[in-house]
Amino acid sequence: MADPKFVAFSTQKGGAGKTTLTVLAASYLYYVKGLKVLVVDCDYPQFSIEEMRQRDRDLIECSPQFKKLFSDNLRQTKLAPYPLLTAKPEEAMRKVREIVEGGNEIDIVFFDLPGTVNNRGVVSILNCMDTVIVPVAADKVILESSLAFALKIQEWLTTGRA
Repeated sequence: MADPKFVAFSTQKGGAGKTTLTVLAASYLYYVKGLKVLVVDCDYPQFSIEEMRQRDRDLIECSPQFKKLFSDNLRQTKLAPYPLLTAKPEEAMRKVREIVEGGNEIDIVFFDLPGTVNNRGVVSILNCMDTVIVPVAADKVILESSLAFALKIQEWLTTGRA
């Protein structure tokens, strides 16, 4: 079994689309391409993906129409929702390693990180990634913030100092 690929969606700016991109990429690769996906919601303290999941569960619970749509989809695809791990950034890699070393077959692990790099846990996660995706919008402040973020990550990776 090959080691899974680690992909993080990270930026210094909140509201840039990290969570949306994480969910879209994970859903496409899991439901359409058949890859074994694990999503790690590290977006502490709001845990946006876990919150979305809970809203979906609540909607299925209270709406017979959505309950039927969910069960029809489950029957058609034979796929339960992809696995979701909720963890603070400083705990995430340890928990992921336990899952992988526990014999779970995983092709790709997506990390939805908080909108800050002023956290040692975030820096530790970024150091372990195969790919870091930094979503940006065509806005001067966001572009400047994203460039500063990329330069800070480059400095950490080349000097080893956070």
